[in-house]
Amino acid sequence: MPKSRFSTLPGVPYPLGATPDSEGVNFSIFSEHATAATLCLYGGASGNDEVARLPLAERTEHIWHGYVPGVRAGQRYGYRMSGPYDPKTGHRFNAAKLLLDPYARALDRIPRWNDSMMGYRSITVGTAPRLDLRDSAPAMPKCVVVDSAYDWEGDRKPAIPWGDLVIYEAHVKGMTAMHPEVARRTRGKYAALASPAVIKHLTSLGVNAIELMPVHQTTPEHRLGKLGLSNYWGYNSIGFFAPDIRFASVAAPGSGVSEFKTMVKAFHRAGIEVILDVVYNHTGEGDENGPTICFRGIDNANYYRLRKDGSGRAEDFTGTGNSLDTTHWRVLQMVMDSLRYWIVEMHVDGFRFDLATTLARGARGEFADSPFFAAIAQDPVISTVKLIAEPWDVGEGGYRVGNFSVYWKEWNDRYRDGMRDFWRGANDSMGEFASRVTGSSDLYRAGGRAPLASINFVTSHDGFTLADLVSYNDKHNEANGENNRDGISQNRSWNCGVEGPTEDPAIRALRSQQQRNFLATLILSQGVPMILAGDELGRTQRGNNNAYCQDNQISWIDWQSADAALIEFTRRLVELRREHPIFRRRGWFTGTPAKAGRLKDLEWFRPDGAEMIASDWGVGYAKTLGAFLNGNAMTELNRAGAQITDDSFFLMFNSYGEPMEFKLPPKKWGRKWVIVLDTADAKSSPQGAKSYSFEERVYVAGHAMVVLRRIG
Repeated sequence: MPKSRFSTLPGVPYPLGATPDSEGVNFSIFSEHATAATLCLYGGASGNDEVARLPLAERTEHIWHGYVPGVRAGQRYGYRMSGPYDPKTGHRFNAAKLLLDPYARALDRIPRWNDSMMGYRSITVGTAPRLDLRDSAPAMPKCVVVDSAYDWEGDRKPAIPWGDLVIYEAHVKGMTAMHPEVARRTRGKYAALASPAVIKHLTSLGVNAIELMPVHQTTPEHRLGKLGLSNYWGYNSIGFFAPDIRFASVAAPGSGVSEFKTMVKAFHRAGIEVILDVVYNHTGEGDENGPTICFRGIDNANYYRLRKDGSGRAEDFTGTGNSLDTTHWRVLQMVMDSLRYWIVEMHVDGFRFDLATTLARGARGEFADSPFFAAIAQDPVISTVKLIAEPWDVGEGGYRVGNFSVYWKEWNDRYRDGMRDFWRGANDSMGEFASRVTGSSDLYRAGGRAPLASINFVTSHDGFTLADLVSYNDKHNEANGENNRDGISQNRSWNCGVEGPTEDPAIRALRSQQQRNFLATLILSQGVPMILAGDELGRTQRGNNNAYCQDNQISWIDWQSADAALIEFTRRLVELRREHPIFRRRGWFTGTPAKAGRLKDLEWFRPDGAEMIASDWGVGYAKTLGAFLNGNAMTELNRAGAQITDDSFFLMFNSYGEPMEFKLPPKKWGRKWVIVLDTADAKSSPQGAKSYSFEERVYVAGHAMVVLRRIG
């Protein structure tokens, strides 16, 4: 290597990462156990030419730092860390391996697997692993110094109240890879996601929050590469500050940062919030047998949880091989810095935390008020955005639905399962169904939370799409290369009589009706609804319920095959929810009158028109019920301090295969009613709908739901 033209000044320890100014760049990186840290700068046409190797001689509070004059934004760099190699004590330093900066704002290329990234040589049983001294730099992506300057043009976050939120879970690439109205060169990229065609679709539906599957920089898995597959979903993070370069439409290093910002700005202008699905529970380095590309080579014993048995092996609460140790204050600091970065610099509106139970585990692995909870609760920036937990992991005691702190919302899989069981006609499902539709008070009320703590969903990225939920009894994951062993086997699905595609018109009609049942129940339930991208247009994954590795037409939305009628049905549902606050209450139903002599705020009815009693809920074969929602008994106040009132509604649910007649309640509950929704009729419209008088009988088709609005 020729003599370097760069020199190093002491610099400062904070902020961590690479921070440019008008004269150069300050570099800093944390490692408690390293004995030396070396900054490597790269240039040349390929970006692989090492132009400088600069020891960082300054060390403050275990932070290695130095200032390099003359370096500018766009500079490629990486680190080499020296230190002990003693796997049993958790130390895996190897100066032959080029390492990514945990605080890097961008990478210059998509990471690719290469055997030189392994920190040790293959070993035989009973012998200690030996250092692999191959230089990994030629195969490694390089970090990029990024200038944070950007013209936000007065961007303002929508700040949508939880009660008004309709979340749409989407994958950046899958949303637009096949969109005919998006320019080919940008399909599957950040720019495409914020295109007029996509924003028009979302706003026409009434969606006001898009929850993006992981956009942190991810790294590939060797196993998938050998199968010709890739980690399409991206739950394999390696850079918590860098937007995934897979979704950047311009090849220039660091361009993905500004492209991401432009996407967020476009969403905000349309009144749509951006929520990120973030994966801080583990990294893409896998277990102790995985590659050395970042945290493992910087300070493995601090970044990762290690087993207490002295083996130096990784503790795994996530099912991925490792668990990030957020009980270590420097690791926790990194997570907090990352969250603030995405809020302040990238203008995102909230986060959904993948396997959040892992983050909440204490030093002994127990679920507790961990440092993670405390840090977020007191942070003046992070505590103000939307925080959603996936409240489980795969470790002991990891299922924690209903147990997160009061300022958290949770993905509610009890809601998912309750909806699926009821609409597939399972016995003993009616009571669970009623609890979930009314906000899951059994899960959230005792902890001081409201119905809006429940993020309701029937489908998500993980599992069947809505169309597949009503078309398959069994998973069909053969394309994943694991002989259909991956993915859950108990999907609580029902194929309506035939497995997979069929031309039978009766079965096709029933499947469409079942999709409408799920969507109608989801949108009109108490809590916050989340729609899986493409469900509103009938997207199928051909029965694959674990399409994490399918970066192809199995996962991408086929816009040209969209079900226009289902899109319109979804739009009308969201409009109904938006127009009527009774479907998005902030407070709990009590089952009692708001004032003496008034009607209850909620009442359940049998099909014969009688109020349900305790014994009715125990009838295992029962699959029909009616619900009266009293719009005059709401206790919430509007911004002006006035009580919120609304129309009253009567909802009738029938998951039997045969039609049922419901007798409407006596006059005191309402003299006259009009149909506003019937899932048995895809084209039903409130205009000109038939009206009914009290105690009149209403026909509800088999596997259907009818909604009436009181008009007298």
